[in-house]
Amino acid sequence: MGKLRLSRKERGRLEVLSKVRKGGINLAKAAELSKVSYRQVLRIWQRFEAEGSLGLKHGLRDRPSNRQIEPGRRERVLELYQAKYGDFGPTLALEYLRKVDGEDLSKETLRGWLIGAGVWRPRRRGSPHREWRERRAHWGELVQMDGSEHDWFEGRGDRASLMVMIDDATNWTHAKFFPSETTYAAMTVFQEYVGYYGLPRALYVDRDSIYETTRDSTVDEALKDAEPLTQFGRAMTELEVELILAHSPQAKGRVERRHGVFQDRFVKALRLGKINSLEGGNHFLETEYLDELNERFHVEARSPTNLHRDVPRGVNLEHVLCYQEQRTVQNDWTVSWYNRTFQIHESHRKLTLARKKILVSELLNGQIRLTHRGFDLPWSELPERPSTAKPKRYQTGATVKQKPAATHPWRRPFLG
Repeated sequence: MGKLRLSRKERGRLEVLSKVRKGGINLAKAAELSKVSYRQVLRIWQRFEAEGSLGLKHGLRDRPSNRQIEPGRRERVLELYQAKYGDFGPTLALEYLRKVDGEDLSKETLRGWLIGAGVWRPRRRGSPHREWRERRAHWGELVQMDGSEHDWFEGRGDRASLMVMIDDATNWTHAKFFPSETTYAAMTVFQEYVGYYGLPRALYVDRDSIYETTRDSTVDEALKDAEPLTQFGRAMTELEVELILAHSPQAKGRVERRHGVFQDRFVKALRLGKINSLEGGNHFLETEYLDELNERFHVEARSPTNLHRDVPRGVNLEHVLCYQEQRTVQNDWTVSWYNRTFQIHESHRKLTLARKKILVSELLNGQIRLTHRGFDLPWSELPERPSTAKPKRYQTGATVKQKPAATHPWRRPFLG
């Protein structure tokens, strides 16, 4: 007969019931000491009398659980994991096992299997002290924006930057691929966000040169007592969107953590979908991935009021989110713009624009606009800049350089 193993509670009952058998206490006192009812201790006593110590053992011990996983399933799941999801964590791997392979089990079960098989090790990260900031209460009250430069296609395509915008109150996310994080990328993804949801009240960004300039103020800015702005900062001022510059990446932690989600989950989704280009990645984001991401990580705002604003009446968003600079009209009514020359048509000759400043804008689609006091000026581009004839230089006489003779006093050594 094998050795009988009892739990601590069962050994306590054995001690109490042994005293009942010796007549030291009655069953009522045994129920009180065992912290069970009198009817329960009576049933336990009957099993103890019939089977001895063996009657105190739990009836389900050494019996297979009714909820046990069928034989062979552990090996099958581990083979699937190693074949398809070798670098996935348990949570993400379980989502794909359920969605793609039809394997439905608990996260902790899968986690235990992976650790037991030695194919995944938990990562323990130290967490530095940070001061907690409460989420904004309203959707659209504050949106964080940042670009993430990463090898998104794991060598199958060029490196790219993912521009991410995330609402501070709800975690609602919008994202788009670009070759790099530039003013064009920031303006384009912001324009798409406004098209979907409206203008946010404030935008939280880092101190990149796209959003903050270190140049000195121009004469016009100094006269107006205005701070110098980047092209993106000027656009946000015109749209009345507050631009907040973060002092550290941790300050805009919500978008930084979303980068971590994208660099883990999204990279693996691109791999499984065999997506190798920016165009394919953007199509996947727009048609499938962002909806699933927002459904998975969306949280309810504390207030149901949506603070997104419509674009003000009379404001063309494309004419604001663009590159703008002032240029001086030459006497021949031409304007230069980055090695390009534009000829203003004669229809506006009454404006006497020569030597006056006009606004030259290059839209995100490459279109050029010339405006003066809000009115568009018709123009045509010249194939090349008209050359200016240089005046000829005339010489009054030839200058002949004479070489001193060998006997010249200048050549004699100094005798003192």
